Amino acid sequence: MTFLKSLTTIAIVSALTFIPSLEIHGKENKAQSNSSWLNLSAKELKAVEQYADEYKDYIFKTPTELTFVSETIKRVEQQGFKRLTEQSQLTPGARFYDVNRDRAITLIVIGNKPLQQGTRIVGAHIDAPRLELKGRPLFEKQEFALFQTYIHGGIKTYQWVNIPLALVGRVDKKDGSTVNISVGFDDDEPIFMVTDLAPHVDSPHRKRTAREVIGKEELDVIVAAKPALDKSIKTQVREYLKAEYDISLADLVSAELALVPATKPRDVGFDRSMIAAYGQDDKASAIAAVKAMTALKTPEHTALAYLVDNEEVGNINNTGASSTYLVDLISSLLYNKQGANYNDYHLRQVLRHSKVISADVNPGVNPTWPNVWELGNAPRLGYGVNLKLYGGGFNANSEYMAWTRNYLDNANIKWQTSTYKGKASGGTIGSDLSNDNMEVVDFGIPILSIHSPYAVGSKVDLYALYKAMSAFYQAK
Repeated sequence: MTFLKSLTTIAIVSALTFIPSLEIHGKENKAQSNSSWLNLSAKELKAVEQYADEYKDYIFKTPTELTFVSETIKRVEQQGFKRLTEQSQLTPGARFYDVNRDRAITLIVIGNKPLQQGTRIVGAHIDAPRLELKGRPLFEKQEFALFQTYIHGGIKTYQWVNIPLALVGRVDKKDGSTVNISVGFDDDEPIFMVTDLAPHVDSPHRKRTAREVIGKEELDVIVAAKPALDKSIKTQVREYLKAEYDISLADLVSAELALVPATKPRDVGFDRSMIAAYGQDDKASAIAAVKAMTALKTPEHTALAYLVDNEEVGNINNTGASSTYLVDLISSLLYNKQGANYNDYHLRQVLRHSKVISADVNPGVNPTWPNVWELGNAPRLGYGVNLKLYGGGFNANSEYMAWTRNYLDNANIKWQTSTYKGKASGGTIGSDLSNDNMEVVDFGIPILSIHSPYAVGSKVDLYALYKAMSAFYQAK
């Protein structure tokens, strides 16, 4: 018997041991008193592993919002989703997707009830912290060609040195054509790096604080270093870009190119209970929402998965949650059904009666630094989805929280709560959605090493998040 099989057997036996006490406790509340791994049947364990395998493949192919949208279109079209048009027939069970400027996507399954009775929306973001190229990035220094970068989202800069980076994104040229670039993900492709000082020579820098170990303007990535007698290295890179991609340095002004970790998702631990991957904040939620939508048949209320850009920089721009895109989309659905009878009052009814999950991950209890949490209100890996209780007027109202608890308990979804110790930073798209007078609750799953190049999540939590979203879409 392998070690993994042994652990699986232990989990099943432990589940049988704990089930009686959990059932008594669970009649009133499914809030977690122990790890979700202890409550799984052999069938459920298999489902968790299957979901994890699909998840690793999906998240590796979607490092940026551009790649997430294009990959998701491929996947959902295979599940019967069609692009929404003005002529689309919005009959119950019909499945559509709508794309906002290639950087945000909404999946839609039409429900039985009229739109005026509200929708069910899961919102999540698909951008992640990364390095981006400046508009004129190429320069030469000490016979190296380098790209200058700036930061998208909050990062600890020292985590982004000495790791393999891939270059991915698009270049839009003046003639209207677009060039897609992806280098560094395949084993036979080169990678890029920001290099660090060796301990032998770094003594002048040792008094820097953790956040200053690497300055933001020191995150310059090496792209070439082979000298030539008749050309500078900068000239060689310029000629390479022209020959390989037919782009000039001036074209980089109208480019969106990012440097992201080139590492593949991997299982973590002898028991393979966790996944390390780049971008789990917040593709863990976005992938769960896509999976829940593709598994959905015909819901009572029209269901949407609203997956947006730019949360990591404040929900800005016309592809972020602060734009009018979602309200515009709901307006178009209502107009499709009502035609000349459409009016703004009916749209406001739809928004007022809509229920929303603002799904986003948050830091889990770290075994090395547990005291950053007040542990009685701390989210733990393996304990299921966590309902976020921020306090200070940022919680969902109590009746909506009670409704949320009810459908999670009815579907036997294990959950926990999280409240930050003191005042912590971070946000979601929830406030932008509640500004449109929709009912919004924030929940997600705990992740270790958020905003790092390689974050860690529990397989059982990832699966629970998908199941929780499925229950939400079908809740009465």
